[in-house]
Amino acid sequence: MRVVFLGPPGAGKGTQAERIVNERKIPQLSTGDMLRGAVAAGTPVGLQAKAVMESGGLVSDDIVVAIISDRIEEADCQNGFILDGFPRTVAQAEALDGLLKEKNLKLDAVIELVVDEGALISRIEKRVQETIAAGKPVRKDDDPEAFKQRLVVYREQTAPLSDFYAKSDRLKTVDGMMSINEVAQAIDALLDAV
Repeated sequence: MRVVFLGPPGAGKGTQAERIVNERKIPQLSTGDMLRGAVAAGTPVGLQAKAVMESGGLVSDDIVVAIISDRIEEADCQNGFILDGFPRTVAQAEALDGLLKEKNLKLDAVIELVVDEGALISRIEKRVQETIAAGKPVRKDDDPEAFKQRLVVYREQTAPLSDFYAKSDRLKTVDGMMSINEVAQAIDALLDAV
């Protein structure tokens, strides 16, 4: 089962992906983790990525796709995978489709968690208050202003993926404002139907 989750930061993608990893025994592939792993392993594409990262540049889509290509060949991906943080743009989605086609694979599910951004911001602000009240440090990505900026970037770069996948009838949506268990049940129903 090959799955992509879409949705803005804070929508619950990570929570649901972790649950699916445990229940369905497929790995969650994070592009950041894959990049670091390829660099550490000294693979040819990892060496390319290392050179770009050391110069302070952004790793190109071609390099990221090559790293994904290598990673999905590994034994733990034979029954599928969940992509986390990729694709982020329509160009990346097109590159992913091309890669999967070359390997005679396809995405089984593209699931978007649809959420109310105002409620997400309130949720983050509440989490910050609870963290401070507990005497713990606030995570950098929980800063409400930084979070609002992440939402802007999401709307500009990643939200167009909804239309991209909807045009090919691959997009399924789930109300991400439901409880965690209700979201999980809705996702499981979609996955069980593929």
